[in-house]
Amino acid sequence: MVIEHTRRQRRPFLTPIWLLALTVLTGVVVCVFAAWLWVTADSTVIVVVRHAEKVMDAGEDPPLNERGAARAALLARLFGDAQRAGHLDAIYAPPDQRSRLTAAPLALRLGLTPADVPTDDPRGLARRVLHEHPGGRILIVGHGNTVPAIVAALSGASDIPPLGALDYGTLYIVTVPRLGHANYLRMTY
Repeated sequence: MVIEHTRRQRRPFLTPIWLLALTVLTGVVVCVFAAWLWVTADSTVIVVVRHAEKVMDAGEDPPLNERGAARAALLARLFGDAQRAGHLDAIYAPPDQRSRLTAAPLALRLGLTPADVPTDDPRGLARRVLHEHPGGRILIVGHGNTVPAIVAALSGASDIPPLGALDYGTLYIVTVPRLGHANYLRMTY
């Protein structure tokens, strides 16, 4: 009888120790998970622009006119400082001449080669950019009819207004966090 009495007294004594150990272990796991989320919760920032002004009536693949060349140079001044923190990591542009010439001054200043992108698959482009550059900063040059679709694919927004025929100065900055909802900012440069 003494043995049964002793066992009954030890069980209630040890139960709080096991509960305390389980609580501490759970707290450690939660803290490690929270720290992992904090460290990996970075955002990918994508700048989306339309190609600069082109020479009118110059065929199917026109170059930039003087205003377009000046706008491309302005884009290079805005985002082309490779020595500062927060510089662009990659440039994506369609293979046509006006898009390549828009990205060329910036690519030259940053020492980057623009990657070719298809103009007919904005969702595929969004997946590619987010997969290849998580937490990075990217420039995408598009066309008047593709820029709103690219911004919509990146941000998930459905209210992106179309660009006008002469609207070459609109710039979108899309922020896509690893956790949470994407957001965009529309500006003029």
